[in-house]
Amino acid sequence: MKKYLITSSEFYTDAPEIFREKLLKQIQIHQPQYALFRDKTTSNYELLAEIFIAVCKEFKNLKSFLHRDISLAQKLGATGVHLTSTQFSEIPKAKENKLEVIISTHSHEEVLKAQDLGADAVTYSPIFFSPNKGEPKGIEDLKTLLAKCEIKVFALGGIISTKQIELLEETESYGFASIRCFYNNFPAKAPLAKDH
Repeated sequence: MKKYLITSSEFYTDAPEIFREKLLKQIQIHQPQYALFRDKTTSNYELLAEIFIAVCKEFKNLKSFLHRDISLAQKLGATGVHLTSTQFSEIPKAKENKLEVIISTHSHEEVLKAQDLGADAVTYSPIFFSPNKGEPKGIEDLKTLLAKCEIKVFALGGIISTKQIELLEETESYGFASIRCFYNNFPAKAPLAKDH
């Protein structure tokens, strides 16, 4: 199962040197195959994005994605762009610019729409309880979705324990995406947090 690390300013900060040091350490520990730079609040977005891409390029099998910004992803040489659920119309533009596209989805209909528009993958959320993200969809809903789509699906939302990852591994999910799971200083197959 592929691992998709998503950054957050609350852990990685927007101080360039701290950001670089923490990102490098977490990638070394968890060895994700995908990573996303996502920060909605920083005034240092382009600088941090540049550092993020440079760090990702130090790892041979790591794909780098920027949040929302197609032009910047292309300019900095990212593998691709992670679009929001309001950006379906931008999937063709991103593909024309030779970027891989992952898009956020929250319904079966959105997943199938992303597939039809040529996205490479989706995040589908929330699978488990996640603060302020609405009712969790659960494993059975995820299995139902996976039976009717062909696009790569990263399960997202509330993934903070080994038990949850093991449940996801029993599905046909391509991988899982998380912010909090990767804050820990031990591999994602080890206990990550107290199981709820």
